Amino acid sequence: MRQQVLVLYLTTSALDSAVVGWARYDGTGQASPTTGDSDEPPYPTGLAALLDGWRLFQAAQLIPPYPGHEYDTSYLKHEFFFEKLIPRT
Repeated sequence: MRQQVLVLYLTTSALDSAVVGWARYDGTGQASPTTGDSDEPPYPTGLAALLDGWRLFQAAQLIPPYPGHEYDTSYLKHEFFFEKLIPRT
């Protein structure tokens, strides 16, 4: 088996919230290792990725903002990692 990984950054911690950033990694050798040159996300939500057969294997830990920093901008914090296992050919 070979692994494909999909990283989705969502607007909130809910899997049915909108995708705002993404990255794909293909370990099958069928495409370049990093794929995804599109301006459109591969799925509108994390739930849509689950419905298409991607398996969720990690979600970002929810950490409340430090008092006084509630409106600071930083990294995308609602990060979800999905995988698909593809049989070797």
